[in-house]
Amino acid sequence: VQLQAFGGGLVQAGGSLRLSCAASGRTFSSYVMGWFRQAPGKEREFVAAITWGVGSTYYADSVKGRFTISRDNAKNTVYLQMNSLKPEDTAVYYCASAAGFFTMVTQYDYWGQGTLVTVSS
Repeated sequence: VQLQAFGGGLVQAGGSLRLSCAASGRTFSSYVMGWFRQAPGKEREFVAAITWGVGSTYYADSVKGRFTISRDNAKNTVYLQMNSLKPEDTAVYYCASAAGFFTMVTQYDYWGQGTLVTVSS
């Protein structure tokens, strides 16, 4: 599975961005797509996940109500709509795929290259 994330950029606090993650290759082997982020000097953390089939979703408490994960099965693409952005959302955002509905970094098998989101105050 090859993943390519894009859509990051610089935005002011309170603004919005939409990230995209295009999947190719053996996508049938991935059951769940997730978004993670890594801020400078911090460990990579779970943000949100969605199943390709039913579209079940799960969010980290820190983004619940502000971020929305969605997928377009026809395009093999997963999105992360980020609203009401805060400076603490600044990080490199990664998409990843897993065989199950997981939240831990080590449980994801394939990773995209990451896209930088910077939220200014």
